[in-house]
Amino acid sequence: MATTATTKTKWWAGGRSPFNVEYGKVMMWYFLMSDAFTFGAFLIAYGTTRFATNGWPDPNQVFNSFPGLGSGFPLLFVSLMTFILIVSSVTMVLAVKAGQEMKKNEVVKYLIWTIIGGICFLSCQAWEWAHLHHEGAWWGSNPFPNHDGTLSSTNFTNFFFTITGFHGFHVLSGVVINIVMLIMTLNDTFEKRGHYLMIEKAGLYWHFVDLVWVFVFTCFYLI
Repeated sequence: MATTATTKTKWWAGGRSPFNVEYGKVMMWYFLMSDAFTFGAFLIAYGTTRFATNGWPDPNQVFNSFPGLGSGFPLLFVSLMTFILIVSSVTMVLAVKAGQEMKKNEVVKYLIWTIIGGICFLSCQAWEWAHLHHEGAWWGSNPFPNHDGTLSSTNFTNFFFTITGFHGFHVLSGVVINIVMLIMTLNDTFEKRGHYLMIEKAGLYWHFVDLVWVFVFTCFYLI
């Protein structure tokens, strides 16, 4: 019985989870779950409004511009944005793998590429917002007609700028986090600790941001 009691209390006393997962990772997962509920609420509200409305703007007509090329390129620019974010997710995976192998120079290289990818995505989003604003789209203003040519409500632009803005804020936060991780790596913080677990936690956040974009892309640009 004494052995059993010791076994039962061992992981509690040691501060470890019963699944042998590092505490910081568990807390990151909790945070991401709560954040997923927030994004889910936004997207459910959007979907409910979208399909309860008789008319809605055509994404192929709204998002058909490309910098330097003009209009007539439906969804080409947002496809580039999506590609950039996916590539940045790959470089984040490589940074995490390099950290697990204690390869500092590789971690630095892939973190830099991930940061560049995030900045490029944010720059693309800034251009898209500026372009739409130039056309008269903003919160409370929607210049785009419905599929059938009838006048559209402002629900489309209100949801679009709110949800993509909320996601963009997450990307910006991820870029800042990765810059902090890069500085810590350059200062040998993780080398002194003997592990790169912080890089893994930052990677979880970055992959979450990329995953959310898949749903945002589907809801606003494809449906």
